[in-house]
Amino acid sequence: MKKRSNFIVQGSILAIAGVLSRIIGIIRRFPMEHIIGDKGNGFYSAAYEVYALMLIISCYSLPLAVSKVVSSKVSRKQYKSAERAFRCAMVFAIVAGGITFFVCEVFGDFLAKDLMLEPMSALALKVLGPALLLVSVMGVLRGYFQGLGTMMPTAVSQVLEQIFVLIGSLVGASLLFQYGEGVGVLRHNEDFAPSFGAAGASVGPVVGSLIGLLFLMFVYSIYRKKFKRQISRDVSGKTDTYGQVFKLIIMTVLPVLLSTTVYNLSNVIDIRIYNSVMIQKGFDSVRTYNWGVYSGKYKVLVNVPIALANAMCSSIVPVLAALMVREEFGRAKERINQAMRFTMLVAIPSAVGLAVLARPIITMLFRGEIDMAVNLLHIGSISVVFYTMSTLTNGVLQGINKMQIPVRNAVIALVIHIAFLYATLQFGWGIHAVVYANILFAVIVCILNALAIKKYLNYRQEYIRTFVIPVIASVIMGVVIGVLNLLLAKVIGNVLTVFLGIGIGVIVYFVVLILLKGISEHDLKSMPGGRTVLTVAKRLRLM
Repeated sequence: MKKRSNFIVQGSILAIAGVLSRIIGIIRRFPMEHIIGDKGNGFYSAAYEVYALMLIISCYSLPLAVSKVVSSKVSRKQYKSAERAFRCAMVFAIVAGGITFFVCEVFGDFLAKDLMLEPMSALALKVLGPALLLVSVMGVLRGYFQGLGTMMPTAVSQVLEQIFVLIGSLVGASLLFQYGEGVGVLRHNEDFAPSFGAAGASVGPVVGSLIGLLFLMFVYSIYRKKFKRQISRDVSGKTDTYGQVFKLIIMTVLPVLLSTTVYNLSNVIDIRIYNSVMIQKGFDSVRTYNWGVYSGKYKVLVNVPIALANAMCSSIVPVLAALMVREEFGRAKERINQAMRFTMLVAIPSAVGLAVLARPIITMLFRGEIDMAVNLLHIGSISVVFYTMSTLTNGVLQGINKMQIPVRNAVIALVIHIAFLYATLQFGWGIHAVVYANILFAVIVCILNALAIKKYLNYRQEYIRTFVIPVIASVIMGVVIGVLNLLLAKVIGNVLTVFLGIGIGVIVYFVVLILLKGISEHDLKSMPGGRTVLTVAKRLRLM
């Protein structure tokens, strides 16, 4: 039982840390918006999208690839080869992270002006540069621990990182925004204040990644003695050469790298196409402001529940890799079903909750343009479901050694996404076109990935308990919290409405879920905190 549910527990640990990290990110965005405004958020977003793309190129695929290789070697008790895989990955990280750092510093002005059409975001991009090298090294350490079957170092480092991102961003944004105001007066350009403010906010990711890396290095130094003992007892009779291991790392990294690059390239393409069409249509004065609302309010909120899928993906890849090595295909299917059910149990009600409580949540957290952000969240909350599914199915395909399939599927989805986005922007849909285009992208990836998993693993997803019952329970939950919102928002305020709505919504959702047999005792026992829920359910005679 423990082995069977361990990857769910490990995935849950990472999911909790991921959601907590996203919540800290929201906390950061709230005062940051007050400091640098929606225009400053627009500049920061343009710089961050380039930084994120560089991050994908240098190291985004490393934790997944390292965990997959290390898990595969450890499952065969080839501890020496696992150690060599770690060393080779570290060399790769330093070289790749160093190159992308150099590109940001030297070509930052070109990338901001000619690629993103936001020249005032160049300073923020250059400030972000050092984080690329730090995060690359940190990614290898995280992947190493994940490959050994423990998510705790990754989880703690994520939370620590985000706490210091919060501190660094707010201090940096406040100081540099004030400096930028002075520069703006001298240059007769009011955009200098939000531009310098965005650069100050970029200090946070550098400080956060440094603290996260130092913590992981400390944990590694403690764990090193244990792994040395395992290496000394390696009797597998086979140790890969450094050349073989490095080739394996590259062959594992490249498909994941291509997949995640294409998967996330849509963000850079979105802002480029959006800015280009808005300038063409004469909306240059509002394009940065609108993008700031989209990236600084809407995307921040929908990304919180998507953290669950990222965590489950990190957890399931090394598990599936080990099962495929041992040719335990039945257990692999069982793990996929567990992971999909668990993510849908959270993603579906999260999407409904965000849609129903959109106005009180946004009003509670942000200032400035509220109506546009609420509208975007009403439209785009469904993307939570499709992005969690597409992320998880990507991880499944990578885990079963079909590394090239997510790349192909993401390319197909991206081509359709680009055509749809350009057409709808020409039709005057504005920033809403970006939301619809991203939903379409995720839907296409979900469909293509599901067909591939069915083909290569002869896998059929169970639908009733995975999708139908959670949808019914979520709709009932949505009606209840929607009525509460209408009755109480003006009486008790947005903050109490949000927390009361979430609390009552969770209770209603789980009660309906249990009554409809959407979750079993076995499911609850495999989830963190599930035994407490099970005890309460039995006392209330719901189970």
